[in-house]
Amino acid sequence: MTYVEAAQAPLRKTGHIKLYGPEGFEGMRRAGQLTARALDEVAGLIGPGVSTEAIDRLVFEFAMDNKAYPATLMYRGYRYSVCTSINHVVCHGMPNARPLRDGDIVNVDITLVVDGWYGDSSRMYAVGNVPRRAERLLDVTYEAMMLGIAAIKPGGHVGDIGAAIQDFVEPQHMSVVRDFCGHGVGQVFHDEPNIVHVGRPGEGPELKPGMIFTVEPMINLGRPHVKVLSDGWTAVTRDRSLSAQFEHAVGVTETGVEIFTESPKGYHKPPYFPA
Repeated sequence: MTYVEAAQAPLRKTGHIKLYGPEGFEGMRRAGQLTARALDEVAGLIGPGVSTEAIDRLVFEFAMDNKAYPATLMYRGYRYSVCTSINHVVCHGMPNARPLRDGDIVNVDITLVVDGWYGDSSRMYAVGNVPRRAERLLDVTYEAMMLGIAAIKPGGHVGDIGAAIQDFVEPQHMSVVRDFCGHGVGQVFHDEPNIVHVGRPGEGPELKPGMIFTVEPMINLGRPHVKVLSDGWTAVTRDRSLSAQFEHAVGVTETGVEIFTESPKGYHKPPYFPA
């Protein structure tokens, strides 16, 4: 894998890892913070009886009000502004009219484009009173993401991220999904490198200052295997076990890592307490 200065690269996936300068990091801060604010707004809406269509509508209107655009809307034919993945849905769940029920867990994945920069993040939400096993899954998944992020430093390797996640999750008798991964992001929605959430320390591309990508582990209570439904988008656990995911967009700095999508309100993981 080779590296290129982002300012000299075309605005498409080229097979190279792009390295961004201060302007890129500032663009990602703006986009990441707007996406984080949208996820904060979602926390105030979610509850029993609320449909995922209502979540989709809130995010679209929030984006329009803030001169942004939802990256998923009409992306490869996808018709919604968010992905909403409930219970055993691993990722890419599509909003619909079904009301959320007490005890559900739901991931809301939002990417807002601000001045050409893609702020990509997702959070889990607990609907009403959720079972203890679901609470524990949310806790483990959030901690796994943060441990993966903590492993990021210049001179390290992408495999360090996956190893940190896998080494934490599997002793909890949970599994890490292999079929989906994090990805480079910036002025391209999905770019190099792939960030696989399992691995070995020291393997994979070297982490260099200026790299920008997502860390977004998907953790299952059961086995790691998934399947995609006939709609071509919705991925579910094969054994129907619960699944959870958190996601941050991050950048490698000279000394470590910067998270672009932290919640302005401190809504890091459930339960959230909307102001």
